[in-house]
Amino acid sequence: MALIEHKTLGTIECVRSLRARSIRLVVRRDGTLRLTYPLFTSRSVALAFAESKIEWIERTRQRISQRVAQYSTITTQDVEHLRREARAYIPATLSRLAREHGFSYNTLRISSAHTRWGSCSGRNGISISLFVMLLPEHLREFIMLHELCHTRHHNHSKEFHNLLNTLVNGNEREYIKELKTYHIPTTIE
Repeated sequence: MALIEHKTLGTIECVRSLRARSIRLVVRRDGTLRLTYPLFTSRSVALAFAESKIEWIERTRQRISQRVAQYSTITTQDVEHLRREARAYIPATLSRLAREHGFSYNTLRISSAHTRWGSCSGRNGISISLFVMLLPEHLREFIMLHELCHTRHHNHSKEFHNLLNTLVNGNEREYIKELKTYHIPTTIE
């Protein structure tokens, strides 16, 4: 791993990975970038890839900063706005991910849980907190894939983590670490 200060893009954490099959670029909540690339790819090629994504990076940074500013404190009106977004996004996305990866689940509940992003019952009922709408899309999908994996493994066994890690292209640990930088805000009146 190396930290690079790019003249245009700012701080980039460059990670050459045994598991990576392609170049992956993540914009973190603080605006820094994580650039993961396979062993057979040079850093200069990976950086050129990042430079080709400048417009996407700026749009993503802007979206993240708006969300963070918008929801540093959250009102009941904000919660209702998130609930509407969640009702439009979560069912369709969960259904697509289940179909793409061969999962099935019995029910979906969109909750306003403040203590967890999602859960899966012993009867394969999935519950997703509406607050996932505050997360970047790749983390939203990660949470949904996590709960879908629980429909096959109702625990956090090695088999569960192997399945989940495979579905996220070897990025499970990275996503867990990134997810820990987010928190569900406390609702105020």
